[in-house]
Amino acid sequence: MLGPLPARAVLLVGAVLATACTRRAPEPRAVRLGDVFDAKRVEGSPREAADPVPRTEWRFDGLPPSPRATAPTGVAPAPAPNAGPPATFAATRGWQAGPGISGLAIRDGLLVGRTTTAFPILRIERTAGLENPDQLHAVEVRMRVSGGANLAVITRPSPTVDAALEVALAGRLPWTATSPLIAGSAIQTYTIRPPAPLSGNRIRHLLIRPTDAAGADFAIESVRLVFRREQLSSVKSGLSWQGLRDVFRETLVTRSPEVVHFPVTLPSRPTLDLSVGSPEDEPVTFKVTVQRGKDEEAVMTHTVTSPHRWERRTVDLARFAGREVTLSLSASAAKSGTLAFWGAPAVRQRVDARAGGPPQVVLLIQGDTLRSDHLDAYGYERQTAPTLTRMAGEGALFRHAITQTGWTKAAVPSILASLYPTTHGVHRIPDRLSASATTIAEVYRQAGYATVSFSSASFTGQLTNLHQGFEELHESESTVGRAGPKGSKTSREYVDRLVEWLDGHRDVPVFVYLHFFDPHSPYEPNRPYDTMWADAKGREEYERQLEVLKKGAVSDAFLAQRGMATREELVKAGLDPETFLRFSKDWYDGSIRGMDTEIARLVERVDGLGLRERSVVAFYADHGEEFHDHGRMWHGQSVYGEMIRVPLILWAPGRVPGGLKVEEPVQLVDVMPTLLEMSGLRAPEGVQGRSLQPLLRGAGATPASGAWSRRPIFAEKQPLSDTDHPNATEAYAIMEGKWKLIENVVRPPEKPEFELFDFYADPLDQINLASGHPDVVAKMAKELAAWREWAKAARPKADSEATKGMSAEQLEQLRSLGYIK
Repeated sequence: MLGPLPARAVLLVGAVLATACTRRAPEPRAVRLGDVFDAKRVEGSPREAADPVPRTEWRFDGLPPSPRATAPTGVAPAPAPNAGPPATFAATRGWQAGPGISGLAIRDGLLVGRTTTAFPILRIERTAGLENPDQLHAVEVRMRVSGGANLAVITRPSPTVDAALEVALAGRLPWTATSPLIAGSAIQTYTIRPPAPLSGNRIRHLLIRPTDAAGADFAIESVRLVFRREQLSSVKSGLSWQGLRDVFRETLVTRSPEVVHFPVTLPSRPTLDLSVGSPEDEPVTFKVTVQRGKDEEAVMTHTVTSPHRWERRTVDLARFAGREVTLSLSASAAKSGTLAFWGAPAVRQRVDARAGGPPQVVLLIQGDTLRSDHLDAYGYERQTAPTLTRMAGEGALFRHAITQTGWTKAAVPSILASLYPTTHGVHRIPDRLSASATTIAEVYRQAGYATVSFSSASFTGQLTNLHQGFEELHESESTVGRAGPKGSKTSREYVDRLVEWLDGHRDVPVFVYLHFFDPHSPYEPNRPYDTMWADAKGREEYERQLEVLKKGAVSDAFLAQRGMATREELVKAGLDPETFLRFSKDWYDGSIRGMDTEIARLVERVDGLGLRERSVVAFYADHGEEFHDHGRMWHGQSVYGEMIRVPLILWAPGRVPGGLKVEEPVQLVDVMPTLLEMSGLRAPEGVQGRSLQPLLRGAGATPASGAWSRRPIFAEKQPLSDTDHPNATEAYAIMEGKWKLIENVVRPPEKPEFELFDFYADPLDQINLASGHPDVVAKMAKELAAWREWAKAARPKADSEATKGMSAEQLEQLRSLGYIK
């Protein structure tokens, strides 16, 4: 077990590493037991070692499994002695050579081969253990290789794998589970941690890229999948970040029959909020007692019989209010050492129900890939979002809201940390937000709010380190099989979960990040929205056209898989661009309407809980979508209007004037400081947005409304990968007054260096006016260059720099929570 750390050092990591200047609100408050955990107060730890945990391992030496291992998963029986010459490729115990590998064989107990390209692939299909939902902790590879810099692995859940397609897709979707290589003649052990959560029942195929160099010889001694139960068997009880079916919580991990004691002074109106569960099959009984002097009383006894499932519990502690007590958590099971998970256990203070004071419920709702000009609140001819229109009528609608970039991976850190992409440094899929940056969730958590995140894409979860400050995180994998016909409509499932969560937190302050994926492709909506605007008779033809595009009509393999074709590619494939786009938009609009209906259900529940006047909702989109506005489909490729003009609506009855239309251009980096000011909390030092409160205080919502001064607006498009495809470009935009200037830093030959547009009259940036206004271009280009230098200088400290001077114990604690790697 790791020793105790100060609460902010353990869980408010941004404050540990960057000393965020936040103000702790005196009311309400929470005592999180993970913050005050002390290993010295753990009693009854099992003396005997836990039963050996089955290992999932592939070896090539023909030896039987070790005493601590079961039969290797997915491996054929070892060959009999003297069975003949070394096995050829066809007899390598299930391992297959994909593109870039020759001479695969088993020789001298090693799987050997030679790479012929810089992207060689080995593959094996698991044939057992597929029902195991335990989390993968690491992939361990023992091997030697003669050259190259990096080893990488990836898994796939699909029945089949197209290795050639994997190579083609890697340019856009790089493998993120990697380890540096040590080239040479010695066998090395490489332990690769997956950067995002991965359940065993989603691992059907394991792919290995043994090196990134052509002409290298490799020899693999063993490959092992280390699952959580095996990893935890060697770690003492304590605080870590644990998931059950891809719902993660700050977790106290104990083993039966351990008891953990917590001396605490209970606040007024106290309640104990926690979830319990286990990754093991054995029943586990969780018990909470309260001790005052010599008197001890059990306040919760709950037995869990279904593994890999969180069960939420709320314990009323009102009769102990204001007293010094010892809370004791114990877990019992028939088998000593059985794992028990205590998810985000916290003593919370119920909110005073009287009117006034800060908001009790703060909801940050993100509609992914949503153009503002496809919402009726912004003038769209279809009634795609009547609920959002009503909320805008009861609150404030920002007519010119700008996101800081055109794709989710880079946009969400800007929103949650109020930093420009140039500053936060998250540009490509493997990038992570530095733990020294402070997120909005960390500020609310420090102020005593219960914090929960519902993530619909891996980009908005642990992969990007965006779980910082959240006590609970629902990863996108938790919606598999529950998110519409194509797996991208998450609003219905997440509203179901959030409504239940709010019911259990109706009396405490909460901050919620709710990420809906519905407008994102694939566009096909849930019923009945699939035929709201799309002609049912045209569905079969549209799906046929999608298959045509996937089979070679689109040059980019990534876009081909998604049916995202340029106008030229549609024409070349013999398809009518207008007809194809029309059906795409019909389904896109239907998906928006389906999402809007679920938002209505959420608002309905907020009303039903009597929280309407105590709630603040910020609805926005992280970026838009292109429908051939500049010849292409998809997003992330530009800073044109269809990509960065997004909806922003603030709904806070009694706090925001109803029907307010804000004409002043604003940025999504402004959302964080706005919500914090509305909650009476100070924004951390270094945030780059500004509170929009002055624009919410007067008629017309102009700078004259209060302490507001106009400033330029910025957006950017960084290269998303090193490969030579249309997204390997770089552009920056500045919007000031009536003008918008784009500087194309890395561009194709046909694109000019500068483009100038009328910000208000030409919202989709169709007419380049740069040649007629060279003085404007020169002035704005100079301002843009100065801003870029300023944004670079403001970058937060890298984790390696920020953690200097921390103890090994502190570093390991941060690693166990996933905040640093």
